[in-house]
Amino acid sequence: MARVQAGDRAAFAALVQQLEGPALRLADRTLHDRAAAEDVVQVALTRLWTLAERFDPGRGSLEGWFRRMVVNLCLDRRRSLRLVAPLEAAAEVASGDPDPYEAAVASDRRARLATAMAQLAPRQRAALAMFHGDGLSMAEIAAALDTTSKAVEGLLGRARMELRTLIDHDA
Repeated sequence: MARVQAGDRAAFAALVQQLEGPALRLADRTLHDRAAAEDVVQVALTRLWTLAERFDPGRGSLEGWFRRMVVNLCLDRRRSLRLVAPLEAAAEVASGDPDPYEAAVASDRRARLATAMAQLAPRQRAALAMFHGDGLSMAEIAAALDTTSKAVEGLLGRARMELRTLIDHDA
């Protein structure tokens, strides 16, 4: 990161290779919109380059700093758009399963989960995506969301209860 701060484009390209994939997965899980996720990651990478001098290794890892930037951009985007994907769009998930009945059940389960996830608060969605999708620790999630590990535990607990309620209600 010191090389990036000095304007080294090759070092920045190496960071992009390292950070882009995980950031895109996180943004996609948080926003449920691949195009919007790609836009968010593009903005985050641009900020990584233009705001490189703001990175302080004494405050945490580069990955954590960048992840927090991506989460904040996702939350900002969700606040500004307030869009919810319709249930019909979520049901059109392709399946490689040869058994049509099992494929239909799995598709229905995914659709109900996607619909329920879309109704969660953006911070809850981001916490679930980082914990279950990326396998991050409570401390890493807390750093990304600028809160405490205990608050993340509560956030995840409330998100899971809300998901159960929403999924049971749709069943």
